[in-house]
This record gives sequence, structure tokens and C-alpha cells, in this order.
Amino acid sequence: MVSLDITKRHGKSLNPDGVPPEDAPAFIDDVDNPYLHGVFAPVVHETPDTALRVTAGHLPADLSGAYFRNGPNNRFAPTNRYHWFDGDGMVHAAWFQDGQARTKSKWVSTAGFQMESEKGEPIWPGVLGPFDFSLPLLPIKDTANTDLIYVNQKLVALWYESGTPYALNPWTLETEGVLDAARDIGFPLSAHSKVDPATGDFIFFSYGDRAPYMRYGVAKKDGTVHTTDITLPGPRRPHDIGVTPRYSVLHDFPVFFDPAVFKKTGKRIPLFHPDVPTRYGVIPRFGTDADVRWFEFEPCYMLHVVNCWEDGDWVVMVGCRTADPSLKPDPRDGKIAAMLSGIKLQANLYEWRMNMATGETKERSLDELNAEFPMIHPGWTGKKNRFSYHQIIPYEIPATFEGLVKYDLETGQSWRFDYPKGVYGSEAPVCPKVGGAKEDDAYLVMFMTDTKDWSSALWVFDCADIEQGPVCELAMPGRVPAGFHATWVAAEDLPAR
Repeated sequence: MVSLDITKRHGKSLNPDGVPPEDAPAFIDDVDNPYLHGVFAPVVHETPDTALRVTAGHLPADLSGAYFRNGPNNRFAPTNRYHWFDGDGMVHAAWFQDGQARTKSKWVSTAGFQMESEKGEPIWPGVLGPFDFSLPLLPIKDTANTDLIYVNQKLVALWYESGTPYALNPWTLETEGVLDAARDIGFPLSAHSKVDPATGDFIFFSYGDRAPYMRYGVAKKDGTVHTTDITLPGPRRPHDIGVTPRYSVLHDFPVFFDPAVFKKTGKRIPLFHPDVPTRYGVIPRFGTDADVRWFEFEPCYMLHVVNCWEDGDWVVMVGCRTADPSLKPDPRDGKIAAMLSGIKLQANLYEWRMNMATGETKERSLDELNAEFPMIHPGWTGKKNRFSYHQIIPYEIPATFEGLVKYDLETGQSWRFDYPKGVYGSEAPVCPKVGGAKEDDAYLVMFMTDTKDWSSALWVFDCADIEQGPVCELAMPGRVPAGFHATWVAAEDLPAR
């Protein structure tokens, strides 16, 4: 590994400024890639089981369960232009019990991870290509680095490009192989598949470059699997799915690449088509392609759904909407300009309504703040919730989290807490208090990194009052790099050791 020493871009200090103490992969062609240093710099060592020390506040006794967060870590110096999404999945976890906390981190041992470990060097070029279809498995490595869900007492790591769902032991983080249900499903699964907390149904979708361009299905707790192909006009890039007790909401956005250019050059360049409407397809949970009702809305894109619910004849979806997802590369960024443009999140809280009786649609903005990575109380999934919790993101610094905002979806009120300057957070799942009854009888848990000394911590917020700041801070044994998605598993849902 080669230490990084570039800390500026275009004559301006990067934010966060400086380079963490760990070594990280080198730049390619002297391109200053912010995702190879700063809070994004990969870590290449797993963390052993370690007790956490409280440095401020008090660890609540009614916080009991496990916090898991996934994210990318590049192990080898890139052979091509590096994209933040290229790194192998590594899960960082923290377990809480009886006022004590422990942590551990471990790689997701995917098939690609094992093959590169044996070879001792990278095999796949990364999502920016160029793509080589003679490579094993896929032209892009399935890293399982994106999302984590909990299915039948297994922690499951998923990949946003639709890949193999890997089952992890929720106590040891050991990769136990492909999720059993996936063997009956028969196609790869996308990140942001859902589990209905009321029924245990595992609701999933998949997308790809070849027909059928989308697939949808449900795996019940008894092992029964239902799947159907979904008709789309061509390859699309959906990222999430909505669920209610009776329906699922599929996404067809006017953001797609030209298949002819892909076939000729091997490059997938996502283009926004503002003359094409956004479409949401409402399908009965166990429906087929023929049952999908498509509703048209203003052109846009959305990464993450906040929640969906049914309101009489209406199906309601709240999410983080990007009005104009066009790439706006800065030529000063050279070979990675398009990549940096694509990761500059600009999204606001938004609501769409679809009337299943009349076909009527409604849509409206709920707030203008640039905030993403929404989380809600897991018990309210699929039913009308009041509160959601988002990370505040500065547009000019792609995918860094500089604050926390709590929304009241009924009154429109919001509360925020800005992290100290140079301190950045991560996705914070809602962790219900033991014995809690109300929706915000819960905590938020997240990893934080302080760029002044590159130390990381675990912060605990009380959902009822985020403006007071963390009620507890615990020192992590090493730096936790910026990552993607997280989940919480209550103690009573964890398997016996």
C-alpha cells in the first residue's frame, strides 16, 4: 500500500483536510481522488472483538441490541479510475447489552473477495470500467458492500447493482454463504430489499442490463417464494422499493444509459431525460406483471424511500427526491469528473400519492434541505409514520454527513443538530427503547469520525430530543471510514449464541 500525500484540490483544501494515519491505495495517473483519503480512506484491517469505553455521557440501559453498518474498503491500489463504490464490503458492528457495548469489524467474504485474496491483486476494474466480459463471474465485482437487512435471524449483505445476498452470522460477522432463500429465487437481488416487520415477508427486486430489466418477488418465512418479471421499456437504474401491507411500489426513473453506447464502448453513462416522466408501479404484494398499475409524475430521480403507507384508496410514498440528476462534471476534476458529479447528492423530502381507485396522482415537496439516508422506526415500516431522521449533506462535498435532522411528517416541523466542524457522521438507524411504546421512544446510533485527529467514536442520540446532542459517546478502537447503509437488530430478535 502507498501512503497518500495529496490534500488539496484546485488550490483549495479538501474538507476534511489532510490524510488519516493509515496507508491507503495510490492515486491513478496522479488524479486526486477524494475517495482514497480523508474520511473515505479505506481501512484494510479487521477489528477484533473489543469492549467500548464511554468518554462522555451515560450509555442507556434500555439500549439493547446490535448496530451493523456496511461500506466499501479498497484493499489494493486501483488499476483503473477508482469509484467509491468499488471497495469490498466490510461490516462494522456494535452490540449493546446491560449498559455495556462491544465492537468488531469483518470483511464480507464474497466470491470475488476470495478470488482476489488468493491472487493477491485486483481482478476487476471497478464500476467506471472499462468492462471485460471475459472476467469470471461478472464484468464488475459483486462486493456486497451496500446494504444490510435482517432475514430469518441472518444478517444479509446486499449490493446496489443487484448481486448475491450473503448471509452473515449476527454475532461473529462470519460470512456463512449465500442466503438460503436466494437459491430458490434464482436471480440476483438489489440492495434496499425490505422485510415486513408484521409478517416477516422478505420483499425484493432486481434490475439489470438485459431483459427482463426488472424482477420482483417475495419470500415468506415458511420458505415459499413468489417471483415475477416486470416489463420496462429498457434498462433502468432503480435504487429502492416501497412497501405497504398490501402493495409494493416499483420505480422507473428517466435516468438511463444508451444501450448502443454501452455495447460499443463498454461504458454505462447515466443520462437524465427530462422529457420522460417518472413512473411508479404499484403491484399487489404477491402480484404479477399484469397486475402493476403505473402512475406518472414529474421527471426526477430518487435514491432512498423514507416510507410508504395506505390511506384509503391512496398509496403514499415519501422519499428523498432529486429534481435534476443530470451529470455536471467539473473539467478541473479530469478523469473522475463525471464520478464526482454523480455522487454530489442533492435531494429533498418529497411526497407522492397514487389513487388506486381513480388513477389520480398528487405530489409535493415537504422540505428544501439537502438531506438523505433516511431512517424510521422499524416497527412503522409500511404504515403511516410520523417521524423520520436524515443526514444533512453539503452539496459541494459529495456524501459527507455534517448534521442530523428529524422531521415531523404530520406537522411539517423539523429539528436539527449540526455536528462539530470537521466531525462527520454515518447512517443512523432508529433503535427502539426496551419497553418503549411511542414512535420516538428510541435512540439513534451512528459512527463518527473527527478529522482533527482521525479518531472515530460511536454516538447515541435520544430520538425524542436530538437537539441536545449525543447522550453518550464511546471511543472506537480505530478509525471507521465513511460507509453506506446500516441496520439495527433488537436483542430479542438476535439468535441464541
